[in-house]
Amino acid sequence: MRVKRAWLGLAVLTLPTLLVAMDMTALLLALPQLSADLGATGVQQLWITDGYGFTVAALVITMGTLGDRIGRRRLLMIGGAAFLVLSVVAAFSVSPLMLIVARALLGVAGATLTPSTLALIIDLFRDERQRGRAIAIWATCQFTGGALGPVLAGLLLQHFWWGSVFLVAVPAMAVLLLAGPFLLPEHRGDQAGRLDPVSVGLSLVAVLSVVYGIKQLTVEGAQAGPAVTLVAGAAVGAVFVRRQLRLETPLLDLRLFRNRPFTAVLVALVLAGVAMAGTGLMVTQYLQGVLGHSPVAAAVLFAPMGLGTAAGTMLAPALARRMDGTTAIAAGLACSALGALLLVAVGGAGSLPLVMTGIAVLALGTGPLFALGTGLVVGSVPPRRAGSAASMSETGNYLGGSLGLGLLGAVGTLVYASSMNDMSGSLPGALSGSLSASLSASLSASLAGAVTAAAHLPAGQAAELLHAARAAFTTSLHVTGLVGAAIFAGLALLVHLMRPAAPVRAGTPEPAETARR
Repeated sequence: MRVKRAWLGLAVLTLPTLLVAMDMTALLLALPQLSADLGATGVQQLWITDGYGFTVAALVITMGTLGDRIGRRRLLMIGGAAFLVLSVVAAFSVSPLMLIVARALLGVAGATLTPSTLALIIDLFRDERQRGRAIAIWATCQFTGGALGPVLAGLLLQHFWWGSVFLVAVPAMAVLLLAGPFLLPEHRGDQAGRLDPVSVGLSLVAVLSVVYGIKQLTVEGAQAGPAVTLVAGAAVGAVFVRRQLRLETPLLDLRLFRNRPFTAVLVALVLAGVAMAGTGLMVTQYLQGVLGHSPVAAAVLFAPMGLGTAAGTMLAPALARRMDGTTAIAAGLACSALGALLLVAVGGAGSLPLVMTGIAVLALGTGPLFALGTGLVVGSVPPRRAGSAASMSETGNYLGGSLGLGLLGAVGTLVYASSMNDMSGSLPGALSGSLSASLSASLSASLAGAVTAAAHLPAGQAAELLHAARAAFTTSLHVTGLVGAAIFAGLALLVHLMRPAAPVRAGTPEPAETARR
């Protein structure tokens, strides 16, 4: 009976996991419609899309520790109720400011959900093998939600208004609130430690500043404001680290980094996020700007990345039964490197199948990292600190995604601009004379700028310009694929070299860690 209740509890926990992931991606397709309806400016659109992610990233550390202290189920129920109410508010917003505030508060609620669900899985499943399967299912739902978000949004927007994207959360959260008290255990530790307000403030400022700085640099380029914000966030982060190392019960136990496999996996979670987000950004632009697919079609064609990750996480427990966890993770990352290399061969008539195969193989290989690696991170701490460890894993994912969009996005932009400059000599001289100074500058800045510039040219010149721009962007995709392959290959080597002397199963603490406790 207890086993059945545990699996029913897991089914309930997958609901907020799916919703948080979907909410991060579904809004992108609804943005044009809601912006036109509400009259949102470009800056307001940026805050509507990013406000949620900012607050989730900034507060997930605090919420993980708070759940350890006041109770994980209690925090999950509070967050779920808030998410339900705020989703309705967001759906019926009547102004951009109202929607921005609702999205930010949704991020606060969302930050309570992910670390609570993962920590409760640890409480539900005491058997190592069952726990590994449960974490794999949890990770599968997380990435499936991210992949299905744009697809579901596209279907809803064909029949309903933009607010329907938010209302999807209402029935799911209602099920969580009704079933959670009966199926989920409550767990809080008397020794979880007090919530240090100074540490909370430092972590909030550090993560928010770093994520904001990276995203703004991606949008605005090399500007002083975002760069200063990024440096300031890093400085506050250094102060946060020093404080955590001095506290007896820190907000984040950074001493865990003495554990070599733990450190390797956490670094891999961050850098794999960099590679996935960066290649994902380039591929989605390639599908639309080079191959000419609509946003909805591009979302469907991009689904193999999310579904590949989901498949990889589901296969991870089977791999863990045949080899130790770190070996499975390293093998998966090597597979991801191969998938990234396939993107280097993209071009010509057979581009679409090769792109879809490349992102599917890349994503499939990350499955063991996200399933087994997450279990290893959470299993490296006593159960009373599981929420804090879960928040550390999730923060690594968020930072990796933001860094990927910023760093690899910047690499792609630089390669594109360089390629366009190299090709400028082969373009007709009349072309540049047909464009204004602003349009001439924008065509070398981005593929979207080239498409805009082409709309102001005669048909023949527009075709030549678009051909050159698409060739330049394809080159930038090739370089991004090479960088991604190098990151994955380096991570595979790192995880392999830092594996423990004795095999460690995902979710099982190392003998030295057990003795220390």
